[in-house]
Amino acid sequence: MATKIIYFTVNGRPEQAEFPVDCPSQDVKGKLQSNIILFTDPGPHDILKLYNPKGNIINISPRLEPNAPCSCYKLEVVAADCSNELSGVELAVTLGFDLSSMEKRQWEDAEIMVLLQVMYTDLDFIATFNIEPEVLQHFLFEVYRRYNNIPFHNFKHCFCVTQMMYGLIWMTDLKSKIESIDLLTMLTSAVCHDLDHTGYNNAYQINARTELALRYNDISPLENHHSAVAFEILEKTESNIFRNLAMDQYKRIREGIIKCILATDMTRHNEILNKFKSILPVFDFKNKDHKDVLMMILIKVSDISNEARPMEVAEPWLDCLLQEFYNQSDTEKLEGLPVTPFMDRDKVTKPSSQTGFIRFQHIIDPVRKALDYYTEMEKALEREKQNRAQNEKATKSKESLRLSHTGSDAQPPPGPESSKTAVQ
Repeated sequence: MATKIIYFTVNGRPEQAEFPVDCPSQDVKGKLQSNIILFTDPGPHDILKLYNPKGNIINISPRLEPNAPCSCYKLEVVAADCSNELSGVELAVTLGFDLSSMEKRQWEDAEIMVLLQVMYTDLDFIATFNIEPEVLQHFLFEVYRRYNNIPFHNFKHCFCVTQMMYGLIWMTDLKSKIESIDLLTMLTSAVCHDLDHTGYNNAYQINARTELALRYNDISPLENHHSAVAFEILEKTESNIFRNLAMDQYKRIREGIIKCILATDMTRHNEILNKFKSILPVFDFKNKDHKDVLMMILIKVSDISNEARPMEVAEPWLDCLLQEFYNQSDTEKLEGLPVTPFMDRDKVTKPSSQTGFIRFQHIIDPVRKALDYYTEMEKALEREKQNRAQNEKATKSKESLRLSHTGSDAQPPPGPESSKTAVQ
């Protein structure tokens, strides 16, 4: 069996690991973990980060390039202790988090896991669905472990998408419009939407005939894989945040998460957007099909929300994305595969990549316009309610006035004096 050896350092100490070239990514991480145990005291939820000699985060996978002792990778260990029994909000306050600075601060990974816990707590999912805090923490740790160390589609991207979804839920007052179980589905879909992303898109998976493409018959191989990994995590009792739900509730959430994650495949963009536009004039929150489409649109909006963020936040993310794109196009050239045009480092610049993305298949602008139309529709509905209430109030006032006027013209009932006269 062919193997490869990689050399790396941990806290300045040189180490090496050998593994089969075709083993799963988790086995590679296990090999690195076993080396760490020899000279450190790791916690049960250690998370690994690997950097190349240039200081860039790289994916821990069998694709790692063999190196020499003189060009070691650098391995970092993030100690993640999930024994804290405080609630998410209490943890945030204890740690001095300013949630309003989410976009501009460079959060550490352990802090991000606490902030995700805060979101579940703030939306009242903990109490409503009987989610034990320690189970939520285990779930988030497992999710963290299954995001790879790649330039863009990593755990911090997961956080950005989830934070946008969390913001949209509050900004559009969805808590008053759809059930909490659907909000839980949406937030969890955002958390899980890119689990175990390889850094190579569906076009590459299909052209290279990867294991994922073969497994899912070229149909959204990445998105199907993200969803499958999510439910692998949820199959474990200690990390199943839905374990206290009734079977029908679990089935509903599972169906919703699969729909939402599969909706992030950009090849389905026009299909989903056109469906959303077609139902807008008659949109009804009580209609399940309408609600499902809205949920898919919201996770899509969250996924491509980088353009909506301040430039000082958006631009570094663009650099990360381009690095991932260039890595793919370089690999495509080396393997003799069709080169994805918008990833070719010889043809794409930072400005052209963004204007191209915004224009490409009319991705950003139509979604914004559709949501603007949705917002205007909501405002119109609210105005209609206010007008109806005013009309009803005016009608009642007129009716009261009419009854009052009619009463003044009628003969008064006999009083005591007239009764006495009649008796005499």
